[in-house]
Amino acid sequence: MPPFEPGSVWLVGAGPGDPGLLSLLAFHALGEADDIVYDALVGEGILALAGTGAVLHHAGKRGGKPSAKQADITEKLIELARSGRKVLRLKGGDPFIFGRGGEEALALAAAGVPFRLVPGITAAVAGLAYAGIPITDRRVNSAVTFITGHESGGGPPEGLDWPALATGAPVLILYMALKHLAWMAERLIDAGLSPDTAVVLISKATTQDQHILETHLAAAAADAEAAGIEAPAIVAIGDVVDLRAALDPGATPEARARAVLQLGDSRKNE
Repeated sequence: MPPFEPGSVWLVGAGPGDPGLLSLLAFHALGEADDIVYDALVGEGILALAGTGAVLHHAGKRGGKPSAKQADITEKLIELARSGRKVLRLKGGDPFIFGRGGEEALALAAAGVPFRLVPGITAAVAGLAYAGIPITDRRVNSAVTFITGHESGGGPPEGLDWPALATGAPVLILYMALKHLAWMAERLIDAGLSPDTAVVLISKATTQDQHILETHLAAAAADAEAAGIEAPAIVAIGDVVDLRAALDPGATPEARARAVLQLGDSRKNE
């Protein structure tokens, strides 16, 4: 493992929740850091891996709730590093996919603070896999589009090219989209995506509280509300969702085998 030098900051992805999904670099950093500045999506099971004597600093940012200001978080990282500490900035998922990791790295660069970037497994990949859905399948899709569910001010992502999104990739992944899901679904349908397109919502992916809801595009927002789906949640739209029947970790081997046969029959009829 590379040395964690005093006076430096490691910007590290902790993955979506399951401690088993930590990278070796993330595990190494947890054991070496003097200070761990962590966000709201980093669970206790991961923080329990911190080294003896490490100081934990909560710096969670959650939409609609009292949160640490980004400028204050960045200033803390710089201040701790300049005092000679080994500083771990630990963020849920991958900090560089809609996670402000790039912003924090740029601030450290401007301040002359040494840093290392360590990506994490993003919720779109891990959450779908834990639900029994491969994010790509060569018979279904050769492209995936990641879309943020809100702009920097918290409003819906109005500046996107919705016709291009509706036709550009067979699978769409929405991050942080619960609040504006009805609005986004309407834009996609107006842009030509079928209202019956398969959708899966995965709340608190890879954790013991994981909640999975299968539905279709036109009903996704209403069904999510009725089912009590809570943030953080990932939303996947497209035919790969249909593969879950054959790959669901909770299904019996017999049910999976039947689902594989049904998938084969349905593809022959297309």
